[in-house]
Amino acid sequence: MSYTQVNYEDVAPVGGGMHFMRDPLECTELGVTIVECEPGWTGKEHDHAGKSQEEVYVLVEGEATVQVGGDEIAMTAGDALRIDPDARRQIRNADSESLFVLVGAP
Repeated sequence: MSYTQVNYEDVAPVGGGMHFMRDPLECTELGVTIVECEPGWTGKEHDHAGKSQEEVYVLVEGEATVQVGGDEIAMTAGDALRIDPDARRQIRNADSESLFVLVGAP
């Protein structure tokens, strides 16, 4: 088969709302995560330097801030943000629910 279809709501969330889609979609070169953020949710600070994985965060719904290095980037629905592999990053959700699509690849 030349495609795989999965609804993110059918993938059990990890860490309070992160739906890791790579394995269910059978991806080999691309990571996709759907993040359902509750009001006030803060993600884990991390980087992807060891994997040389560039990421793009797309905010589909809501408002949030992403800290990249020492910068605070305010995001609203429709914004996309590319992050270098070695940059430390952390999502900080606003006072309402938000929904992110995170995509990463080496």
